[in-house]
Amino acid sequence: MATTTTTNTSSPFRQTPEFYPEISVSPSSHDGLEFWQFMIAGSIAGSVEHMAMFPVDTLKTRMQAISSSSCSSPAINLRQSLGSILKVEGPAGLYRGIAAMGLGAGPAHALYFSVYESLKKVLSAGNPNNSVAHAVSGMFATITSDAVITPMDVVKQRLQLQNSPYKGVGDCVKRVLVEEGIGAFYVSYRTTVVMNAPFTAVHFATYEAAKRALMEFSPETGDEETLLVHATAGAAAGGLAAAVTTPLDVVKTRLQCQGVCGCDRFSSGSMGDVIGTIVRKDGYRGLMRGWIPRMLFHAPAAAICWSTYEAGKSFFQELNGRRNQVG
Repeated sequence: MATTTTTNTSSPFRQTPEFYPEISVSPSSHDGLEFWQFMIAGSIAGSVEHMAMFPVDTLKTRMQAISSSSCSSPAINLRQSLGSILKVEGPAGLYRGIAAMGLGAGPAHALYFSVYESLKKVLSAGNPNNSVAHAVSGMFATITSDAVITPMDVVKQRLQLQNSPYKGVGDCVKRVLVEEGIGAFYVSYRTTVVMNAPFTAVHFATYEAAKRALMEFSPETGDEETLLVHATAGAAAGGLAAAVTTPLDVVKTRLQCQGVCGCDRFSSGSMGDVIGTIVRKDGYRGLMRGWIPRMLFHAPAAAICWSTYEAGKSFFQELNGRRNQVG
């Protein structure tokens, strides 16, 4: 998730600190925020994004985790999955595991955005339109943040499974450590990083292209990038990137849920081994299982994350502006 937006020395909030849909974020050399402010804005954005879209993520996990040849839980579509959860578990079933994501999303996104913004400032060399700097910064930020969120993602997905044997986050962490060792929390890390490399590339390229197109479509905004532009471009970028990387996301889910609730167990953590098993049992279309809920998750999630992040940055820009005036 990258952004080329920076702010002017003049604050976009001259009259009131309240947020409105058309808040503008004007470009300059850099955003003028302190490191901890990037971390807080990113942490809030990541937490809001994942909490808001968690039910859709639960549907995706249920669809991807079990192979169609499993006698205990045959493959089902999106509507069947939703109906089954609501009938058997009630609405609460859609939110099982949300505590794990709450513990992981905030710190991971704080790290992501702070690393991204720091590297972008160094690599862009004063050019706010340096797409290579954005891509490289985003990929390093992704690798770093994935190291933080992957263990909680493993816990989250195991709790999301139907008839999950774990009572909660603490019970899951304890049992996985005792029964499988600490390595189980990172069995999918390599796949996650490999997945997020093309995801990041497609996301950044689509986001920047969509943002430029929207700016040209509404020339009356001038050089201002409104939150509506960020949200729309982010949604397009998130949806397309999600669709393209679905096969690797299926592999990640199978690795994280292996041996639980009837999920296949693999002899190694090799992506090739997992892909071969999926193709053998479900055919090539098994690699695209859950692509609809994945797109339904990432499109609005990216829009929520971008707009929340930019709103957070605008708040700190206004705060810093007032401090400078007082000082």
